[in-house]
Amino acid sequence: MPREGRSGGRRGRAAANAAEAQPRAPYIKRNIPPYEVLGDADLATIEANAETILEEIGIDIKDDPETIEIFVKAGATADGERVRFPRGMCRELIQATAPRQFTQFARNPANNVEIGGNNTVLVPAYGSPFVYSREEGRRYATIEDFRNFVKLAYMADSLHHSGGTICEPVDLPVNKRHFDMVYSHIKYSDKAFMGSVTHPERAEDSVAMAKIVFGDDFVENNCVLINLINANSPMTFDDTMLGSLKVYARHNQAVMVSPFIVAGAMSPVTVAAVAAQSLAEGMVGMSLAQLVRPGSPVIYGNFVSSMSMQSGAPTFGSPEASLVINTGAALARRLGVPFRSAGGFTASKVPDAQAAYEAANTLQQGLLAGVNFMLHTAGWLEGGLAMGYEKFVMDCDQAAMMAVYAKGVDMSENGQAMDALREVGPGQHFLGCSHTQANFKSAFYRSTIADNNSYEQWIEDGSTSAEERAEKLYKQLLAGYVAPELDPEIDARLVEFMETRKASFPDSNIS
Repeated sequence: MPREGRSGGRRGRAAANAAEAQPRAPYIKRNIPPYEVLGDADLATIEANAETILEEIGIDIKDDPETIEIFVKAGATADGERVRFPRGMCRELIQATAPRQFTQFARNPANNVEIGGNNTVLVPAYGSPFVYSREEGRRYATIEDFRNFVKLAYMADSLHHSGGTICEPVDLPVNKRHFDMVYSHIKYSDKAFMGSVTHPERAEDSVAMAKIVFGDDFVENNCVLINLINANSPMTFDDTMLGSLKVYARHNQAVMVSPFIVAGAMSPVTVAAVAAQSLAEGMVGMSLAQLVRPGSPVIYGNFVSSMSMQSGAPTFGSPEASLVINTGAALARRLGVPFRSAGGFTASKVPDAQAAYEAANTLQQGLLAGVNFMLHTAGWLEGGLAMGYEKFVMDCDQAAMMAVYAKGVDMSENGQAMDALREVGPGQHFLGCSHTQANFKSAFYRSTIADNNSYEQWIEDGSTSAEERAEKLYKQLLAGYVAPELDPEIDARLVEFMETRKASFPDSNIS
């Protein structure tokens, strides 16, 4: 998890055993192949079904005549707000110009991330209106909570990105809180971050603030923002999401088009149907980005949960959702774009056993599927309604384990360890041999949360639960936080921009 002394600012020490951790990597480079649950013929069938959805059923484009006009000029047909696409149109637009892989630049170049290919970028959870901690329970999130989670993500070596709306600061006006959120990512971290998508003007504000940090020309020619664009599944997009998409695409910033599907309510209940519907919706958004600005970076996103057919509540960590994640990753590779999915999902209200196994199921399946951008890696509770402090650092611990697994098997001379086998021979132990002495500090992952001591030692140490240990850790981290350097002139320009823009229109909590 976190370590001290990274480029871009010193960091608080997470725990004594973290000092011997491996050097931080800016993102995971997977040395293991993706696991696929379907063969080419079955994937081709799902692709054909997605094309049928686009051609025969169509997609509703709500309150956005400009987008309908763009699609019609490109060859689609429109019947009011219902747009239908000739077979292969969206796929061809995407494959003609969308990059298979791209760099998102951070203000600290050591934290640039490579999105696509064999790379996995782990990102905090997103969008919760509540926060949860063992000390205070569940309550509405504030801007101070937002800053705290930005700081924790900054200090977490297992997270590679600062994220976006880590939690909703409900103590600020709805129409102005995006300024403080984007500023917090810039001020309290030097990792890559996400922009606002709740209104096209807020997307423009996000771009303007990024230009203060990176410069106008750099932003127009490089990706410095990734932005989450949700479809209103089933088969609908609205003007808010598409308006923000067009703003970012025009400025060459990445859009992550993610149908949001609770299977059984927003799609049929079967894996193949969910995959086809999600692909159809995703291709519409990604093709629009290419029509707005050919070559602008896109990510195919896939947020899927199943549904309790008894209560109607969303469920997480289910085998069906894992199958959809795996299928979506394979479809993205065939399409030729990076893929976003998975995360530390759980329906549990507290960081208990249910939270642990549901989150682990989804995180690990995402890694095995080959997910490139894993939003919601850390902090998710209560189906996304709450961001958990203890859950955040527990998920970071899981994320660090995933990075070790992704390295695969060391087949170097040191990894084979034949010298150790020759030195020790039969019937002896390896504790004191030269190979063990040279490798013991980094041989095995050392958890920042788990207790592996004897029962007697655990009793002596206070009989603490994982949640109690996580509480102690996150508080230590926040107490030891030191901000990364930020050019005072850039900081002053950001503050002036925000103050001027905020004063130009009244507060509102409606939209």
